Amino acid sequence: MKKILILLFIYLIVLAPTNAQVMEVGISKNGSFNQIIDTQTNMPVSNAKVSLPMQNYTTYTDQNGAFDLVANINDSSILSVEKSGYRPFSLTINNKIAARPMVIGIEKSNIQDITIATDLFHLGDNNYSEASANSSEFQAQPVGPKFTRKFNLASNAKNKNNYLIIGSIIGIDTLMARSINQNRITTSFSSPPEVFFNGEKIAEIQINGDNQKIKLPNRLINAGMQNEIMIKTGRNLQQKAYIDYDDIEIMNLSIQSD
Repeated sequence: MKKILILLFIYLIVLAPTNAQVMEVGISKNGSFNQIIDTQTNMPVSNAKVSLPMQNYTTYTDQNGAFDLVANINDSSILSVEKSGYRPFSLTINNKIAARPMVIGIEKSNIQDITIATDLFHLGDNNYSEASANSSEFQAQPVGPKFTRKFNLASNAKNKNNYLIIGSIIGIDTLMARSINQNRITTSFSSPPEVFFNGEKIAEIQINGDNQKIKLPNRLINAGMQNEIMIKTGRNLQQKAYIDYDDIEIMNLSIQSD
């Protein structure tokens, strides 16, 4: 899986991921090992934290940017990379990807980047089927059906394009996710997770994937003041007796500008 399909239904505008974070699978120039590099210089990044939160596995790159993955990966699992001075990066991998050498590029952060959350968090009610997308990899305890975080934007924010970046998201059981075989559920499907900015819905997320990029409408921005992002998980649309929330897990949320 060299590329991951990302599809968002966004009101007024549909955006494809365009930031410089890249992932390649192949033999690195320094040998057949996993490596973290700087996307601008192609130089190795040392002492970067590489983790598989669902496996409780953490390691760090050496002076050559190299790292090992000593973990059993059965289903799709989120790999996260953190390094001071760089934007947080995550990627959904599987056992086939993990079995081959990876070269992962990370991008330097800029002064206006805002980190919303780097920890893995779980939305839903912890009631899900084994056939649900990536359910065998769920690790975090649920925080409820929604996640809310407040943050300040710069006074000149309306002069820029500002985006919510969702590093990785798994567990979505929408009809579209089912149609592309992201889960094994045959009898039901859920509504998509919804993204709200300052109280207004700006996006629906239909499928699982990485580096999902959602534009924040300038008309909703409180420049130089507090703003709020909220993500609500979907509901099982076939369950009428009670509310059955779709269990999903998300990692690496940030606000980036260009």
